[in-house]
Amino acid sequence: MMKEKATVKKRQVRSQTMYHLMMVPGMIFVLIFCYVPMCGIVMAFQNYVPAKGIFSSEFVGLKHFKYMFSLPDIGQIVTNTMVIAIGKIILGTIMAIAFAILLNEIRVKFFKKTVQTIVYLPHFLSWVVLAAVVVNMVNLDGAVNQLLQTIGLDKINFLGSNTWFRPMIIVTDVWKEFGYNSIVYLAAITAIDPGLHEAASMDGANWWKRVWHITLPGMLPIILLMGAMNLTSILSAGFDQIYNLYSPMVYQSGDVLDTYVYRMGMISRQYSFSTAVGLLRSVVGMVLMLAANGLAKKFTERSIF
Repeated sequence: MMKEKATVKKRQVRSQTMYHLMMVPGMIFVLIFCYVPMCGIVMAFQNYVPAKGIFSSEFVGLKHFKYMFSLPDIGQIVTNTMVIAIGKIILGTIMAIAFAILLNEIRVKFFKKTVQTIVYLPHFLSWVVLAAVVVNMVNLDGAVNQLLQTIGLDKINFLGSNTWFRPMIIVTDVWKEFGYNSIVYLAAITAIDPGLHEAASMDGANWWKRVWHITLPGMLPIILLMGAMNLTSILSAGFDQIYNLYSPMVYQSGDVLDTYVYRMGMISRQYSFSTAVGLLRSVVGMVLMLAANGLAKKFTERSIF
């Protein structure tokens, strides 16, 4: 018996060792490309000069953080970021849940797979590609404005209007991502006991009542968990999308922290200031992540880590 137990333990150790070794390349990648560059955080507390390098540049403490909060534009930029990010989270979650519920009702497998493929596809395309599609659709001669003219409305300059730019950013991002995001909610629906729906049908409950009283309550833990996880991206409105679609005409409503850091750091070459802005955004994101983890534990008995 002792020999058999020792043999089983050796096999378990060997199998676990193989899994650990498989993790090594990923850990090395994260170490090199995520943790080593974090040494550059010190630039936020310096007057960084590329010729002098990190070790020889002058240390200035919190000067750049104080300067950041004194800027008249920073409030508008943070507001833009939060409005766009929150809009994406709320509308994206609603659309993903609705699509998952409707997709689950489809019984013809071929049609269901076809719809899934069509809706999931935009997620795998870069915004460099999709931006060209969106521009051609919403510009003054695009399909959207032609449709507006057909029904008797005036043309709208979606890409040049501070009124319409934010809604366009939110809607196009939701169009790109809601299908892929629905995968999690679809999995939550399939975990609900079908017997509950059968019993409700026998008691005379229609489809709406079954969705409201069975499907949504069954999905609630996953909805709360995903909502808590999305809190971490509240200061990230999506650099690649906005950068490919915005212009100086819509800086007032479309300039977000990501694009502001890029312009200050890469174009204006204010490396220390842009690092300070990026560091503050990361710290706020980490605090929100910890808060989201606590909320997930409290309300869903599940946690991110």
